[in-house]
Amino acid sequence: MTAPHHPRCTWAQGDDALMVRYHDDEWGVPQHDPRMLWEMLVLEGFQAGLSWRTVLHKREAFRRAFAGFAPEKVAHFGERQIAQLLADPGIIRSRAKIEAAIDAARIYCAMREAGDDFGEFCWSFTGGAVLVGDGRQPPASTPKSEDMSKELKRRGFKFVGPVIVYAWMQAVGIVNDHSLDCFRRNSHPGG
Repeated sequence: MTAPHHPRCTWAQGDDALMVRYHDDEWGVPQHDPRMLWEMLVLEGFQAGLSWRTVLHKREAFRRAFAGFAPEKVAHFGERQIAQLLADPGIIRSRAKIEAAIDAARIYCAMREAGDDFGEFCWSFTGGAVLVGDGRQPPASTPKSEDMSKELKRRGFKFVGPVIVYAWMQAVGIVNDHSLDCFRRNSHPGG
């Protein structure tokens, strides 16, 4: 789907083919799969204090290290797996972020066992609709990301402040923040 000669959001312009492909094929596409929504939220948490480019270039290593982001497997990680993750040069080796990812898996599984679908939970903050930005400079956070952040924190998630949550909402297409001249702006529902 990557379109080499189309105008893109400014952050996706340049010679980083992986960033361009991510922009063209993934970023802002409405994602409803609960497991994928959870994976992206965990990855956004690892981004805290870093750049998305760093995380994106390590994503495949993260997927290997975190059992394909299968929450039911990650939920059972203990000290042995944490030590292995802290020794893995392919990922971001932050004990706090690793432990937050494991806790997030446990919360995800507990929600599922209680009959709460993580996808429905995520989209409930917008009534299931894609929010469309004005196409100019997106905000760092919004009242919706603040509400979602509060609820995620209440449930025990970490590294889910309103700025991280808003970046995640953009990434998974809950918000369409493609720039006005970007060829992807009108290619998603809600765009």
